Amino acid sequence: MSGPCVAVIETGAANLASVLAAFQRLGTPATTTSDPDRVRTADRVVLPGVGAFGDVMRRLRSRGLADAIVERCDRGRPVLAVCLGLQLLAERSDEAPEDQGLGVFAGTVRRFAPPLKVPQLGWNLVSAATASRVIESGHAYFANSYRLDEAPSGWTASWATHGAPFVAALERGSLLACQFHPELSGRWGAALLARWITRC
Repeated sequence: MSGPCVAVIETGAANLASVLAAFQRLGTPATTTSDPDRVRTADRVVLPGVGAFGDVMRRLRSRGLADAIVERCDRGRPVLAVCLGLQLLAERSDEAPEDQGLGVFAGTVRRFAPPLKVPQLGWNLVSAATASRVIESGHAYFANSYRLDEAPSGWTASWATHGAPFVAALERGSLLACQFHPELSGRWGAALLARWITRC
């Protein structure tokens, strides 16, 4: 597959190598960036996962990346948020109550309640919404201690279950946020990334 270049944001915490390798396997050029202007103008942007909510939010704000991400989302330009990336788009997280999120959608990210095993680590079934453009039902790889348990207004939500249902993915126009790691989810994840590139 060939396609537009993907810019992967350097958050200071994520494992960027696996994300870059996933797009490389699809034949899609992908590079990392910490330049806010690049985030605003790139064909496609990925906000990757891994790390602590508060630490990553402070890095994004100090580098001018937070405003660039919000502006891009407000304009409806293609963004893929992965794992922690989805959580950063929310208003707040229980992980760092003193730090505001990006506020792209309303809601607070909550920690899985006892006695559930935390983190949820491994494969889990994603049930796609009927209206989904990119997500299809299948098994994805998760590594998360926190989750969004309500779908924000105006977004199409797909779901998974760990003790109780939680949001596995959100879609709105060209914006896609996944609580799981598509880059680690085998052929199913690769097909999802390919659909995001071509449909968003």
